[in-house]
Amino acid sequence: MKGHLSVVSTGPGDEGNLTPRSREELLMAEVIAGYGTYLDQISSLLEGKTVISTGMRDEAGRCNEALKQARSGKRVCLISGGDAGVYGLSGLMLELMTPEEQADLLVIPGVTSATACAALLGAPLIHDFAVISLSNLLTEDSLIEKRLRLAAEGDFVTILYNPRSTKRHHLFSRAAEIYLGHRAPEIPVGLVRNAYREEQRIAVVPLDELNSCDWVDMHTTVVIGNSQTFISGGRMITPRGYAL
Repeated sequence: MKGHLSVVSTGPGDEGNLTPRSREELLMAEVIAGYGTYLDQISSLLEGKTVISTGMRDEAGRCNEALKQARSGKRVCLISGGDAGVYGLSGLMLELMTPEEQADLLVIPGVTSATACAALLGAPLIHDFAVISLSNLLTEDSLIEKRLRLAAEGDFVTILYNPRSTKRHHLFSRAAEIYLGHRAPEIPVGLVRNAYREEQRIAVVPLDELNSCDWVDMHTTVVIGNSQTFISGGRMITPRGYAL
């Protein structure tokens, strides 16, 4: 490859949680490609750059354009919200590259929604946990339900990404039903919408009230506690098991 290509993680949505390494890579870039909303979140770093903005479902087009620019000799950053290696674009980019190009790709890690929201809720991820996306655009409903059921049976703290969209409500309702079949109804569930942004909203509800939280959407991360998770001082805590 004539140029330089990096996949840069931009964190949960505010520049305060952008890592120094991500910031440095963005400042050095000639070209920055990304989804429009994520570009808006780093607008102060775009001055003087060639910016390539694409829509929500044009991930392949975005990656291909970034790759094209790098092959032409440009220094390019492809941005990916949260962490590029967690439901992000690093995998798709690697699939599109030749083996020789793959060896040169730089992936910059970032703060994913699970850990960002856990920090706002307290300490819910101190023991084993599972992260499951409820988006069924690329995964069959039956497989999503299987993963929910197994995580619930295994008593994992479970983080739900993409819990409910404008058209997709059924999997969120189904998730609540599945976990109620394996956990006490009073187990705490944390909900964080628009983490670290102006419209941030945080709530902790018992599991049996989860399905009635009608404000949950694609900007919300849901953290379902395990059988040991409790609330103290308004904070979710999952004990690791240390002697106190």
